[in-house]
Amino acid sequence: MFEKIMVPTDGSEYAARAEDMAIELAGRLGSVVIAVHVIDEKLIYPFDVLEDEGKEILASVQRKGREAGVQVDEVLVFGSPAHDMKKITEKTGADLVVIASHGRSGLEKLLMGSVAETTLKTVDVPVLLVK
Repeated sequence: MFEKIMVPTDGSEYAARAEDMAIELAGRLGSVVIAVHVIDEKLIYPFDVLEDEGKEILASVQRKGREAGVQVDEVLVFGSPAHDMKKITEKTGADLVVIASHGRSGLEKLLMGSVAETTLKTVDVPVLLVK
């Protein structure tokens, strides 16, 4: 039914729930998980710090997948987390997006806006929203 399940992640507690759901579904359906982390172009931290953080977040999803016997492909891109989800979904060929209802909190959340809401409105494949 779903061959490629995309899970955008920012390393937050909510994103971890979405990662777990995506991996569980993939295990049951024999699907591949595509873990996506977008380095937000609006953040003012040094790029290599954000890149290292993104790589560690994706490595964590990779470990979860390995433990569950699920293939996890990684996508690390620089851009707008909210506005690039449609394009990333299309480019990866994902046929389901599993996304957290909330991401990071505080200043970073204010800068990023609602990635989940924009994804729901723009992506052309089914979206599973995880609380």
